[in-house]
Amino acid sequence: MLRTRYLLLAGLLSLTSVPAQAQMTGMNFPADPYTASSPLSRTHVPLAQRIANGAGPDYPAHPSVHNGSGPMNYVALFDGRADSAKFNLGVNLFFLHRGVLPPGGGIGEHFHNYCEEMFVILDGEAEYSIESRTSVLKGPAGAVARLGRSHAITNQSGKPVQWMNINVGLLPHFYDAWNLDDGRVGAPKDAIPQFIHMDLSKSLDKPVSNFEGGTGTVMYHRGLDPSTFYSTWSYVDHLLLPPGTSAGPNTKPDMAEVYYVMSGEGTATIGGETVQIHAGDAVPAALGESRAFAATAAPLEFMVIGIARDFNAKMAYMMTDESKRRTGPR
Repeated sequence: MLRTRYLLLAGLLSLTSVPAQAQMTGMNFPADPYTASSPLSRTHVPLAQRIANGAGPDYPAHPSVHNGSGPMNYVALFDGRADSAKFNLGVNLFFLHRGVLPPGGGIGEHFHNYCEEMFVILDGEAEYSIESRTSVLKGPAGAVARLGRSHAITNQSGKPVQWMNINVGLLPHFYDAWNLDDGRVGAPKDAIPQFIHMDLSKSLDKPVSNFEGGTGTVMYHRGLDPSTFYSTWSYVDHLLLPPGTSAGPNTKPDMAEVYYVMSGEGTATIGGETVQIHAGDAVPAALGESRAFAATAAPLEFMVIGIARDFNAKMAYMMTDESKRRTGPR
């Protein structure tokens, strides 16, 4: 029944316009989301202005998030409702947040019935709760809360944890949340997580030659595959480009991506325009927009977030040889 419900919603998954928004202090981004990505824009905006940086260390303070275990600090790299970069990806990415969980900080247990969300920790460890089952995950790692699954996170380690949050919706610009007012402090913990999670460790990477038309041999593994998600969210990948290697150029008419630079430096070429990129950058590649990346003096490490145009596009992708190969044996 759930599958039928979501397929019926597929026809609603087309972006609608949103009001212009003010810009975040210190970030040079257009206020109109439809000027933010060349293939879908009314006017061209330089690539450098479409890339958000979340390297920190100064993130705005938030005293409580979903009535969690304590305060935390974060910034919206992308948020359709806030003062942030406006990636016009052509898909239902709702927000991308970057920040830090201080000792004791966290996000309280809550539901989204029309959004899927994933907390990612880039280092350290944190206690994740999905459907009130709690386990400690060590970064770089993440756990996805699928539609209608309660979720929370708390940092009880005594050390700051670098954190990200990704949210993909079923409906354009529609966000829902239901708080349970539970910070999950002291919750019983399972030694083996009883929920879907990913590990972005380099130790899981395998060599791939000429990745998506690039040069040299890169290191890659799929962290989460399309079957993980109920929405049009399709995958989360780990990609490492050694110095002198590249990925692409490649154009994906039905798949938008955000490349978050976990470490290193290099170049991004989106729609034929090239800029330097560094750790903390979130690089958007919209539907139908050519994308290529190259590592220069240091290895260039990405978390890649892929979101399909609609449910039909996602299902078609799931049946491709590429998807089956990257997902690996069951």
